[in-house]
Amino acid sequence: MRTAAFLYPWDVIGDPAAADRILDLGIRQVTLAAAYHSTRALTPRHPRHRVVTAEHSAVLYAPDAARWSGRALRPYPAGEWAPGEAYAEAATTLEAAGIEVHSWVVLAHNSLLGEANPGIAVRNAYGDRYPWAPCVAQPGVREYLVALAVEASVRPGARGTELESCGWYGFAHPHAHDKTAGVGFGDAAQYLMSLCFCTHCGAGYARLGLDAEELAAAVRRCLEPVWAASGSGAAGWPAVVELLGEEAAGATLRWRKRVARTLQEEVVRGVRDAAPDGFQVLLHADPAAYRCGANPGADPAFLLETADGVVLPCAGGGAGEVVPPFARQARPGSVLAANFQVVAGMGGSPQTLAEDAAAAAGLGATELRLYHAGLASDRDLALVREALGRLR
Repeated sequence: MRTAAFLYPWDVIGDPAAADRILDLGIRQVTLAAAYHSTRALTPRHPRHRVVTAEHSAVLYAPDAARWSGRALRPYPAGEWAPGEAYAEAATTLEAAGIEVHSWVVLAHNSLLGEANPGIAVRNAYGDRYPWAPCVAQPGVREYLVALAVEASVRPGARGTELESCGWYGFAHPHAHDKTAGVGFGDAAQYLMSLCFCTHCGAGYARLGLDAEELAAAVRRCLEPVWAASGSGAAGWPAVVELLGEEAAGATLRWRKRVARTLQEEVVRGVRDAAPDGFQVLLHADPAAYRCGANPGADPAFLLETADGVVLPCAGGGAGEVVPPFARQARPGSVLAANFQVVAGMGGSPQTLAEDAAAAAGLGATELRLYHAGLASDRDLALVREALGRLR
């Protein structure tokens, strides 16, 4: 199976052994971050540093001033963690070693953008704003995301792109010093806490026969037992319907699916129009339409008609849930990349990678993605090397 590993530019720049380390794993393709959210990352083998703090969401290259001139929303350049043309520098190093590079672009996940422009953020049924989650129903946000996808994806030398968070983001967020674990949220509560009640979404609900204020009140009533019982593990769309009622739940999902679908169409069309022939466009996705986040829910048939394929979250035994719905809709040449966490300290299972990958292939996966070669320990990488050798 064709395999690619995720990397940040700072994993490569200043480390003369970085490319050889990837080749030693048996990997010939890297998905390299070009636009990324804030993070604090270890670099366990880098000769110059051990911790990189990306202080805010940023593009890891110099944005085109002409493209963004006059726009209210625009990307932020990175600071010292990836200055100037960091993406290009890292990509050039990898390409010189014979490694194919695809860009990795995070779209609807940007805390700094939401903090600077509060009106664009998802607003929940209580009126709380999520600055990390721009509302993808808003025209200005959509225009920004399409422009960002085009610029960040089609970087010089990139042979394709993988678009993360191309859809709804919601309540779930690995926030700094997070203090939200006192109440546990299953799928149903996550969905209700992720519904947006900004002006644009309120108008969207109204077109589907729902009053936004009444809907918000209903969501708050549904969540009262969750607060009282310190959480709810209710999972699956039927749990949402049971809480909110079939009519209201169905209408909210129709609105969110319509918004996400049209955004994905616009983004893919924009990237393809700007890219050279043969440029591959993959979206991170989940087949459960109500889910949001880095792998937003999408209809498998639609997504495989629109893009060249998908990157699917398969960590923790998830392949059995996410791969088959896409495999049933796959076309000749569709890429179904099973994404596995291989950093043991972050909950990954590099020791079972060979078995997990073989199982995913049996379900219909055509490629592998490994998260994340720059964050993994030496032992993790040794296990990955062994697993990929067994798969070959």
